[in-house]
Amino acid sequence: MGKKAVHFGSGNIGRGFVACFLHESGYEVVFADVVDKLVDALNSTPSYKVIERGVEGTDVKTITNYRAINSKHNEAELVDEIATADVVTCSVGPNILKFIAPVIAKGIDKRSPELKPLVVIACENMIGATDALAAHIKDPKNTPEHRLEDHHERAAYANSAIDRIVPAQDPNSGLDVTLEKFYEWVVEETPFQHGEKPSIEGIKWVDNLLPFIERKLFTVNTSHATAAYFGYNRQKQTVDDAMRDKDIKSQVAAAVNETAKLIVDKHGIAPEEQEAYKKKIIDRISNPHLADAVERVGRAPLRKLGRKERFIGPAAELAERGHETPALLAAAEMAFRFQNVEGDDESKELAKIMAENSPEEVVHKVCGLQKSEKLYPKVVEIVQKVQADSQD
Repeated sequence: MGKKAVHFGSGNIGRGFVACFLHESGYEVVFADVVDKLVDALNSTPSYKVIERGVEGTDVKTITNYRAINSKHNEAELVDEIATADVVTCSVGPNILKFIAPVIAKGIDKRSPELKPLVVIACENMIGATDALAAHIKDPKNTPEHRLEDHHERAAYANSAIDRIVPAQDPNSGLDVTLEKFYEWVVEETPFQHGEKPSIEGIKWVDNLLPFIERKLFTVNTSHATAAYFGYNRQKQTVDDAMRDKDIKSQVAAAVNETAKLIVDKHGIAPEEQEAYKKKIIDRISNPHLADAVERVGRAPLRKLGRKERFIGPAAELAERGHETPALLAAAEMAFRFQNVEGDDESKELAKIMAENSPEEVVHKVCGLQKSEKLYPKVVEIVQKVQADSQD
């Protein structure tokens, strides 16, 4: 019997990144999704293409040996697939993890003791995403307490960090996905110290994941979002267009110069290594072959202004270490101005919060900062400024 992986989320990251590597590693991929049209398309199309674009050229990979299950209508079938799979992965968004946990829990509970533990890896833009998914799976609502004692014999959980830019796709591309050539998929090795790691092409196995997660989040995501929010506020159409504006490009560089201080000091990464990584990232988000609308990259500002996220997270740590962070604060200000953007519910919710709360309440609710933190008064000042401008 061949290797099998169940992947939740058949969007662009799912099809173009995770499933591509699973396919190339010899797995049959079973997609689980709730979008009827996508499930039907996957089941009626024997193959699709993954188009990798870089400044040095384009590569095309053909993906086959997959099928899809509508998890909304066919839960029992999905439970059986999970119970007999080798790996479960997901790229559904951090807020959806709690919704996929119950069916994964049922699949794990039904697993035969003769099988190796199911490997679960969440591939989300979130620190500790697999831990968060595991917590939902092990919640008594999903896994009875008496089944937790030997749960480790049925499932192993590994956190991961993924890094690949997947822009908005041509609406006529069907299932094909275009993305950048550069990628990084780092997974923690420690959960497999007493067992066998899954054989998946493209994974870099490490003992300590945090340096890789924070380096990615505070360089790639910080720079990408900074360009998008400045671009949006200056009427740019795409991120690469924003990066052609010298002032915006210097704002992006300043923001990741600040985060580089934290990454180098906290994780012991060599300054020259971080400098090379930073330059590569700025080249990546400037790539005109991967043009992406500023509204799409900036969506979900409430999450992106969160306490552990790309602006407030590094700025708060740097402030506690005695560093000033004017560039990160300027980027956060642009994010606070990302309000009532068509098609983005969080930007509408942000506008409501900003209109109905004091600056101190906004900083507490949106950013999760405490009054005792050094960064707190500076973010309060930014919110005051944005609120005052909206009343002019």
